[in-house]
Amino acid sequence: MPIIGVELRKGEGVDKALRRLKKRLDRENILQDAKAKRYFEKPCARRRRKEKVIKFTNFLRSKKAKE
Repeated sequence: MPIIGVELRKGEGVDKALRRLKKRLDRENILQDAKAKRYFEKPCARRRRKEKVIKFTNFLRSKKAKE
């Protein structure tokens, strides 16, 4: 796994560099993957969770299409 980091730009504060790092980690889904792998999840539970997300997104799409 590659190392993720950010370089401080000239005149940039640490807080802005930290914000850029957090955005980069969020875009690459690194934190979500780490949280998901913290505990074992049964394959059936993983499948059920993914189906629930798909069902909800389809519900939102149909609701928005009616408007």
